Amino acid sequence: MLNWIWMGMIVVGVFVAGIMGRFTGDDGIVEGMFDSIEKGVVGLVIPLSAIMMLWLGIMRLGEKSGMIQAVARFFRPLTKWLFPEVPSDHPAMSAMVMNFAANLLGLGNAATPLGLKAMQHLDELNPNKGTATNSMCTFLAINTSSVTLIPATAVAMLAARGVTEPYAIVGTTLLASIFSTAVAILAVKSFEKMPVFNRSQPLPPETATEAEAAAVPADPAIPALSRRACFLLGLVGLIFAGIVYLETFPAQRTALQETLGLRDAVLRLDAEPPKPAENPVTATPPIWQLGVSAVSVVAIPFIIVFFIIFAALKRVPVYEEFVEGAKEGWSVAVRIMPFIVAMLAALAILRNSGTLMLLQDLLRPALELVKFPVELLPMALMRPLSGSGSQGVLAELLASETIPNVIKYMGATMYGSSETTFYVLAVYFGSVAVRRTRHALAAGLVADAAGVVSSVVVCQMMFG
Repeated sequence: MLNWIWMGMIVVGVFVAGIMGRFTGDDGIVEGMFDSIEKGVVGLVIPLSAIMMLWLGIMRLGEKSGMIQAVARFFRPLTKWLFPEVPSDHPAMSAMVMNFAANLLGLGNAATPLGLKAMQHLDELNPNKGTATNSMCTFLAINTSSVTLIPATAVAMLAARGVTEPYAIVGTTLLASIFSTAVAILAVKSFEKMPVFNRSQPLPPETATEAEAAAVPADPAIPALSRRACFLLGLVGLIFAGIVYLETFPAQRTALQETLGLRDAVLRLDAEPPKPAENPVTATPPIWQLGVSAVSVVAIPFIIVFFIIFAALKRVPVYEEFVEGAKEGWSVAVRIMPFIVAMLAALAILRNSGTLMLLQDLLRPALELVKFPVELLPMALMRPLSGSGSQGVLAELLASETIPNVIKYMGATMYGSSETTFYVLAVYFGSVAVRRTRHALAAGLVADAAGVVSSVVVCQMMFG
């Protein structure tokens, strides 16, 4: 799905740029794309790798000292209520709690291996292979909306972009993720009782044996697919020819813009972007807001010191183990670099072409009616689809000098308090060959929506 979304962003952006006459120039899609990816790699990925080294090293100390296992024993009564089908002494229970603990610290890369192990243990208890159990769906729903204490990646991206007080989102992310997790649990427990998610359905054709697959005759639709491909190529050729014509004759392009009612939008794009308004000085905030801000300030140094001291008391060589864990930081940054470059390029094309502005203008009345900032629309749509893609969206949001800090805090909180539902379902269920996901996707999307709404509301209360 992400392939089609990414391709559509570029194709639509280039098409709109042709109509709006924004191929070249300081604000054109070509210059904007190159400038965006250069700033993304030099100004974001390299600083991000250093901060990831710190948190991966701290996570290593937590694993070696047995802290996560102690947390698993502490939360056993809660996990027993959430997963009644899983015996309390089964390895799946410990693996799930370790995964939740890693998500609690905002270390998604460390949480994924633990989540895969938990899913494999849950599949050992599955009497109907290929179909997700209630415990699997509950685990996935909580995983896509896990409570986050330290959104390390979001804090690192804010710090790398020079946003003031990047740690301020620790408290807002905690509140938003608590709300989204509560909604996820309520949704998954409600959906599992609905008949629509408990119907017996035949397995998809992929489950057929090799002998059955070999007996299937050749697909007669291949010539039709070829004709379809030729038609699409011809259509693309006509569009390309039209763009070349509009680029060659500016007068005709201006006439088309006036016919489509886009001339005002072009003039606004060519105008100088407005400067962000200064935040006015407000009165003393209420006591609860001061408390959340205090937690945001103290949480990160407290966690670091606590992990190191606890590991030292357990006779763990803290320096050596920290270095071993920190070694993964650079490899993590290298792995996400291509995804960030790809998404920054597509977003730069959409932004500089004027597509996002037209989409925001189209949806502005509805979004303003519900008090939702239109600048957060790309993040809300991309976050359930791709972690790397939403990271690129957040990078684009933070790089803008015209967007107020409160909206940047909202985007970072949204990134830290939700997860990539489609990616998590594909990876986790794919590891145990589960094709009938039942209500896992529905519960995950409900949790994502709750995370988006709560992020805007909490940040508006804290910083608005």
